[in-house]
Amino acid sequence: MFSFDWPMVFWLLPLPLIWLLARSSSQQQAAIVIPSDWYTQPVSQADKHATRLLPWLFSLLLWALLLTAAAVPRWQGEAIELPASGRDLMLAVDISGSMETPDMVFNDQQANRLQVVKAVVSDFVERRAGDRLGLILFGTHAYLQAPLTFDRATVGQLLREAQLGFAGEKTAIGDAIGLAIKRLRERPAESRVLILLTDGANTAGAITPAQAATLAQQAGLKIYTIGLGAEQIIQPGLFGSQFGSRVINPSQDLDEKSLQDIAEKTGGRYFRARNPQELDTIYTLLDTLEPNEHDKEVFRPTRTLTHWPIGLALCLMILKLLGQWFTQWREAQV
Repeated sequence: MFSFDWPMVFWLLPLPLIWLLARSSSQQQAAIVIPSDWYTQPVSQADKHATRLLPWLFSLLLWALLLTAAAVPRWQGEAIELPASGRDLMLAVDISGSMETPDMVFNDQQANRLQVVKAVVSDFVERRAGDRLGLILFGTHAYLQAPLTFDRATVGQLLREAQLGFAGEKTAIGDAIGLAIKRLRERPAESRVLILLTDGANTAGAITPAQAATLAQQAGLKIYTIGLGAEQIIQPGLFGSQFGSRVINPSQDLDEKSLQDIAEKTGGRYFRARNPQELDTIYTLLDTLEPNEHDKEVFRPTRTLTHWPIGLALCLMILKLLGQWFTQWREAQV
């Protein structure tokens, strides 16, 4: 099927004629000006009229070709249906202030929790070819960062750009679940899956995790919960030495019981990630979720034809220049 991206450009087609009429009415002379170098030999009356028209016909043709190129002509092939077998997954990631805790070792370097999550979950997103993915970031408030989409690159980029405390310092687990329910309720029942990752307990929000879990159960939303954070780190003693050092639990605020209840009530599963290796293993296990058949996508192969009118206009200009050069050469020979 042949089409133009900007067909309104053709409204400019009569512009040269309008300019010609305006020029002829403002000047007391012939409407058509014949270039002095257009012909040099006496011709008949009929030839004179034809010769007068040739330059303008040439200009109009050139103008039409340039407008055709500006309208961006395209050729669209037959529609091709692409199979889209996959899952609808909403990812909810905690970016509250506690995610800054540097209790992880990643690539032989000390890293905070969010840095590890970005690396591991970005790889998980890349592996989800054929799936629709969405992203919710939550702290004191929950925000939909990316709606369900096949564009995995954008989802991964938005996750990597997430900043600590961007959504507030507290943790609104219930609100994150509520937002996921709202975004997934229109999807088929077998597609409603949420993967929620947090390192703390619910300390903000309009609804509690228990209330949100009940609503999720009623909506048919399956929730997989992940509790993140090391169970112990050594806090250095005096002047950074081992003297006076002590072992502390940086995950003492993690509400595992609540996360377990959410997963159990909605038919999901709770996972505990104490280090990057465990977190990566968890997301690998999540890859075994049952696939779901989505609506098929329709693709039309499209080919741009802009180069044809541009090329033809260029050829006409070259012929015009060659004709003028030949006329000047012939006059020089006389």
